[in-house]
Amino acid sequence: MSFLEDIAAALDDAGIESRAHDCTLFVPITSEVEIHFVDIDPDFPAANVYIAAADVDEEDEDFEAVLVAVVFSVDDAVATVDEHIATDQVVTILRDVLDGTDDRLADLDFFQDEDDAHTVRAEVAVNSEIHVCVDLEEGVPTATVDFMALGDDDEAWDDEILSLGSFTDYDRLLDVISLAAEHAEEWEEQLAPIDEDASTGPVPRSALGGLYDTDEEEYFDLDEDDED
Repeated sequence: MSFLEDIAAALDDAGIESRAHDCTLFVPITSEVEIHFVDIDPDFPAANVYIAAADVDEEDEDFEAVLVAVVFSVDDAVATVDEHIATDQVVTILRDVLDGTDDRLADLDFFQDEDDAHTVRAEVAVNSEIHVCVDLEEGVPTATVDFMALGDDDEAWDDEILSLGSFTDYDRLLDVISLAAEHAEEWEEQLAPIDEDASTGPVPRSALGGLYDTDEEEYFDLDEDDED
């Protein structure tokens, strides 16, 4: 078997379809994008990897294939396909949240963070935001959700952040976002500064470093509860 035939067989075992033509193996990633493996050596297992538009013929003047990698083993080829499929899933999740395609997001208006393309944000309550960051963790699309109560001057050091967890299940993610929006006003109020200092003013909860016991006047590290 040729190198491309070995790749096609391995992809088939992984449930990924492909088609071969001459010295090129075509692997659809979406209806619009596909990967091309082009055999570049008759005696040595090696193939250029291109990303190309799936709906444009190679003979079309608008056809463009971008070289993104070179693989020298079947395992590397399959890993490359898996990575691009997972990356597309990340983009799809971000786009769905931005577009509010699910009814659970109907009352939220997400926008893309100007500094991080993998993060989208939505304003909630009086002065808070829900942040959703979607990225690959060990090859798996993972969404991390934070509730952020903004400081009066919108300074990062004055913000209070409530971590809501990381999720690989899209339906679960939407449930969490919806719940966060529902409890936004309550959480914003509870995350407000809780102590007053005559010289410096309110002390943010983040400065306390843990739970504060007013009777014992001691600080307790939240990590102690996580050892179980």
